[in-house]
Amino acid sequence: MCQHQPPCPTADSADREAARLVAHHPEQGWSLLCNGVLVFEDTGELLPDGQVIAPHRPLGTAHVMTAA
Repeated sequence: MCQHQPPCPTADSADREAARLVAHHPEQGWSLLCNGVLVFEDTGELLPDGQVIAPHRPLGTAHVMTAA
């Protein structure tokens, strides 16, 4: 699998997005990480086992509401 030192996080670890980039296709909106995770520009992910991770973009400050 991963030959990097230290090894990249696995696809099932919480920090899976920290794995090294293997392929990047911004014109198609996706990137492949060393651990087999496909990351999409909308922040969604497709794991090697077929599991889908919904987009998880942080809210910008314009979208944050505070209580009065």
